[in-house]
Amino acid sequence: MNRRHLLAGVASAGVVGGGGLLATGTVPTALGGSSVEPVEPLTVDTIPAPGSRDGEVTIPTPGRTTFVDVFATWCAPCEEQMPALGEAADRVDDAVQFVSVTPEAVGRSMTEAEVAEWWRDNGGDWLVAADPTAALTSRLDVGSFPTAMAIDATGRIRWSDSGVHTADTLVEAVETAQDR
Repeated sequence: MNRRHLLAGVASAGVVGGGGLLATGTVPTALGGSSVEPVEPLTVDTIPAPGSRDGEVTIPTPGRTTFVDVFATWCAPCEEQMPALGEAADRVDDAVQFVSVTPEAVGRSMTEAEVAEWWRDNGGDWLVAADPTAALTSRLDVGSFPTAMAIDATGRIRWSDSGVHTADTLVEAVETAQDR
């Protein structure tokens, strides 16, 4: 393959991808865009920990704006993100379902008590849940940790991004989802 064929192939892929973006009217959520189709709700188990309870939560919560933080206990940026998450959780409206979810194998390679200890040690004080089969993580198309997203009351992702963010950014994301 010569350089001309390679460049033509790359350009064609760009045209096809750009056409897809125009056709759907959205950008991929990994780039901070929004989803066209609602996310199918999935129920996961919550973990008894500070600010949380033993039970279940449906994500996204039908009829409510939902903020989801996907984290892992071994992830240093996830620890770094915790203070901003705590501040954002305190600042958002009580009508918002604010939840952090770990896709780690809770119940197999680690216990709920270990997650609760990490949660307590890092200042967690809002709902925390486990996704040990990574079904929710997959449904939300999470590729790295931490990933945060704001989902509107109709189940559409209105903001999604990976990495560490300020509380202001997280609150603005929730407000964007509430405005839709």
